[in-house]
Amino acid sequence: MSRHDGREPDELRPVHITRGVMRNAEGSALIRVGNTEVNCTATIEESVPAFMMDTGKGWLTAEYAMLPRATQERTRRDSVAGRVSGRSQEIQRIISRVLRASLNMDKLGERMIIVDCDVLQADGGTRTASITGGFVAVYDAVQYMLREGMINEDPISEFVAAVSVGIHDGVALLDLDYKEDSKAGVDLNIAMNSAGEYIEIQGTAENEPFSKDRLCNLLKLAEDGILKLIAKQKEILWE
Repeated sequence: MSRHDGREPDELRPVHITRGVMRNAEGSALIRVGNTEVNCTATIEESVPAFMMDTGKGWLTAEYAMLPRATQERTRRDSVAGRVSGRSQEIQRIISRVLRASLNMDKLGERMIIVDCDVLQADGGTRTASITGGFVAVYDAVQYMLREGMINEDPISEFVAAVSVGIHDGVALLDLDYKEDSKAGVDLNIAMNSAGEYIEIQGTAENEPFSKDRLCNLLKLAEDGILKLIAKQKEILWE
């Protein structure tokens, strides 16, 4: 089966990651996955939330926002509405959990990394692109801390990345764009680390239930895609 954009079912969209796009941020990366673009920045603060004070451990949190014309129709800014939308809250919590799983918080000391993910253009997979690009920004922020003597040991324990998988017209697909995602009968978002361990699994059947065998197939499809994304991260970061 050939997809509407010419890809094979197990093929990722073209992925491009550019580091250092924000001059003032300790770490930053612009990630493009097909027509989805997300600008990710990592900021270091010499403080932690109240619940982490006096623990000797660091923290990481994320914020996620979509520019008004990232989509075909204008989306109202959360700041105008006076509150963060439920969807944005859900996504930034996912990004936070996954990126925290890449770090040994004991080695950060009592400081926090804030990751901002701003969607410039949305064509499906904005949360997974935010995780994949966000890790690159975090990696560079950590390198900054090491260079400046803020920390003595590298706190990064594993690379992390994420991808979507789903079933469309009975076929399992990797890395769905909006056209595919909006019509998918099954939709999953998967995050894993470079050790092959799962961090986040979100999945739902939009129409009919799916079998355990189908789930296992989708997980394997996601794993193969994530390992390719991590290889891309390493290529960019270690070049």
